[in-house]
Amino acid sequence: MTDTPIRILIAKPGLDGHDRGAKVLARGLRDEGFEVIYTGLRQTPEMIADAAEQEDVDVVGLSILSGAHMALLPRTVQLLRDRGMPDVLVAAGGIIPDADVVKLKEAGVAEIFGPGTSIGQIARYFRENVRRS
Repeated sequence: MTDTPIRILIAKPGLDGHDRGAKVLARGLRDEGFEVIYTGLRQTPEMIADAAEQEDVDVVGLSILSGAHMALLPRTVQLLRDRGMPDVLVAAGGIIPDADVVKLKEAGVAEIFGPGTSIGQIARYFRENVRRS
């Protein structure tokens, strides 16, 4: 295990224009000791994979409220894997129906954080589940 902070990329895939939650999460995770990169709004899966690769992150956190999670999240996971980043933990947060959670986990999304999840809970999950060499 390394002493460097866990690096997290927070991204807003698709046309979702609501980023207050992502910004609050980014700041909260920074306060928890993580190194956080926030990509901003309207990111494509390709843009997110590019940023994850360039920033050499341990975690990609995807905030999505648009309803396009079944298309955008699996595509992002696949691009990360295709680029040789199998150990990057992919998590998502937002409004995601329970029926879709199982399918997203099968597609490689490690965890889904719904409304009301505390920053402390998310930070703990990342600390316990990030695999680093």
